[in-house]
Amino acid sequence: MSGSLIIAVDGPAASGKGTIASRLAAHYGLPYLDTGLLYRAVGRGVIAARGSLEDAGLAEEVARALNAEAVVASDDLTGRGAGEAASRVAGHPGVRAALLDLQRAFAAQPGGAVLDGRDIGTVIAPDAAAKLFVTASPEVRARRRWLQLTSRGEAIAFDEMLEDILRRDARDAGRGAAPMVQAADAVLLDTSDLDIEAAFDAARRIVEAARVRSGV
Repeated sequence: MSGSLIIAVDGPAASGKGTIASRLAAHYGLPYLDTGLLYRAVGRGVIAARGSLEDAGLAEEVARALNAEAVVASDDLTGRGAGEAASRVAGHPGVRAALLDLQRAFAAQPGGAVLDGRDIGTVIAPDAAAKLFVTASPEVRARRRWLQLTSRGEAIAFDEMLEDILRRDARDAGRGAAPMVQAADAVLLDTSDLDIEAAFDAARRIVEAARVRSGV
């Protein structure tokens, strides 16, 4: 097999897509981009400028000034507030347009790449050799995120976390600009009842089947 192996991993918050994508990248020796970090950085930038997350012009300005390498190296973009801000600024068409070329350039690296997000298989890399849509029930995803945040000392009730997850799902799926949707040729992977090893093994088998089909 030869050619460029692009792996697109989409899905809602706390589905396990990030962990699966990073494991796939390590397994295949490919560069990895969590595109959600870009939107989190935009949200953080708007807040740092004391602006409104509903200010589409300011959000686009922040997005166009992003340094992708600095964003990836940042270690303060994983909190609950950053995730909520990301979901809100991601609905601005100008923000998505500003980040489009950056993400596509990452995907176009020689040999391929692994990207995870909400619109990788539909917008960023529609010709990706392997596409996965990773999901889990809202309750399972809320519990995962709740455990993650409380282990870091963030105080939040489980019911509040579930409300956050449902609100973000509705916003991500309902936005006019590149909504979160499973690509027609993506393979659905439900991780509700899987631990990380089982989920990764299932994802790897999906990618291997895609490689056989595409000859990559």
